[in-house]
Amino acid sequence: MMTQLPVFLCLASVVGLLVAEKSQWRQGIWLFKPLAAAAYVWAAVAWGAVDSTYGRWVLVGLVFCWWGDVLLIPKQRRSWFRAGILAFLIGHLAYITAFLQLPIGLLGLLLGNLMAGGLAWVVWAWLGPRLSADYRRLVAVYVIVICVMLVAAFAAADGVERWTIALGAAMFAVSDVSVARDRFVAKAFFNRAWGLPLYFAAQLILASTVAA
Repeated sequence: MMTQLPVFLCLASVVGLLVAEKSQWRQGIWLFKPLAAAAYVWAAVAWGAVDSTYGRWVLVGLVFCWWGDVLLIPKQRRSWFRAGILAFLIGHLAYITAFLQLPIGLLGLLLGNLMAGGLAWVVWAWLGPRLSADYRRLVAVYVIVICVMLVAAFAAADGVERWTIALGAAMFAVSDVSVARDRFVAKAFFNRAWGLPLYFAAQLILASTVAA
């Protein structure tokens, strides 16, 4: 029951967040987005994140992603956006550290490299020309870190035969495309309509991997 409550809270908050985003209800966004993020942190703790080194690093990643969620709420403040990207960057680094605590599988390592390489090529070819000079370096670093996170996740998933690790990491990486499109290509509710559910589902899946 204790593990079901945060999952239900996260899913219900995501529904509320989507309604708030669609209606441009700013107070609702400030309510539901931090609440949904807090729920995936709570879920990780309920699943036993503090009981292992792997779990504790996943928890660190989730906490920094919570900060990233909050910092990305203001739409017109570049300093907040940069701080949010930095928070997510640290979150990805924490996930990488978590995955490196686990055995590495060679098949997963190969699959992770193939997926990460393809994703990096497609995203940079699509997004790179649209970036201003002051964002190109930040986004390039972010893409590199995401790719390393994917490789580490797939290798660890294969090593411990727990493919939910790879699934959560892949969903997280793909959800970042919606943020990039909304920020650098075209602002639209469509970006958030698919990106937010995918992102929060990814964080819940990653949180669930801490369970023994």
